[in-house]
Amino acid sequence: MTLDKARELLTVQAGFGGFYNSNSSKLILSEVQREHGQAAVDRLIRELELDRIFGFEPGTRFEGGLTVKP
Repeated sequence: MTLDKARELLTVQAGFGGFYNSNSSKLILSEVQREHGQAAVDRLIRELELDRIFGFEPGTRFEGGLTVKP
């Protein structure tokens, strides 16, 4: 998945907010992490304010839809 596509999908999920969209966002971020690394994940969290919307913190790893706190 390209970072532009991930950004597009995450923007939609963030627009809805909520628990189910949080889970979808975790899956998207786990894919980004696998393909582009932690720095790309952290940039998307900050850029899209996913910390404010879903409580995701920069430095959190996403593995198969699960979060692993730093």
